[in-house]
Amino acid sequence: MAQVIANDKRWSLQGKTALVTGGTKGIGHAIVEELVGLGAIVHICSRTKSDIDACLLDWKAKGFPVTGSVCDVCSRPQRQSLMETITSLFHGTLDILVNNAGYATPTSTVDCTAEHFSEMMASNFESAYHLSQLAHPLLKSSGAGNIVFISSIASFMAFQVVSVYGAAKGAMNQLAKNLACEWAKDNIRVNSVAPGVIRTTLAEEVFFFLLKCKS
Repeated sequence: MAQVIANDKRWSLQGKTALVTGGTKGIGHAIVEELVGLGAIVHICSRTKSDIDACLLDWKAKGFPVTGSVCDVCSRPQRQSLMETITSLFHGTLDILVNNAGYATPTSTVDCTAEHFSEMMASNFESAYHLSQLAHPLLKSSGAGNIVFISSIASFMAFQVVSVYGAAKGAMNQLAKNLACEWAKDNIRVNSVAPGVIRTTLAEEVFFFLLKCKS
C-alpha cells in the first residue's frame, strides 16, 4: 500500500526525517514501515534493546533507512538524551514526531494506586508533552514540522478498568488542540489520532484481563 501511494508525489515523504516512539511493536511498528514506504528516514526508540536490534536487523535486510536507540519514555533524562541523539543524527532538524509510546495496565478505579496513576500518566501523557517541548526547535527548524499523537478510542468512550489510561489519552487530545494553535506560527502542524481496538500484544493483554474478570 505504501509503495503504491509513494508513487504519487502528493504523498511523498522523500528525504523527510521522523522519530517514532515505541516503534518496535504494534501500531508503532506499522507506522515506521508506512513512513519508510513513503520515503522517510526514521529513528525509533524502545525500552528494550533486544527488540530494537531485532527490528533493525529485519529492516536493514529490507533496505529500510531506520535507526534506533534505547529510551524509556517515562524517564525525563532518557527523553532528553533521545532528543540529543535526534539533534545530532538529523543535524538539528526534525520533520515528523510520532508520539506513539504508551501502555495500558488494566486496573479498576478503586484499586488504582498512586504508583499506577503516575506510571499511566508518565507513559501516555507526560512523555508526549515533554518530547513535544524538546522537539519544538527541531520541528520549527524544518520549516514544516508535524506532530502526531497516537491517542485512543478510550479518550472518547468509557471502558472498564482503564480510567487513568482514558484520562491520559483525553489530555493528549486537548494538548494536540492547544499546540496546533500555539505552534501554527512556527509552521508546525499537530494532530491526534484515536484508533479503536487493534490486535496488538497490548490489546490482547487488556481483553484477556476483561474476560478473566467476567469469568
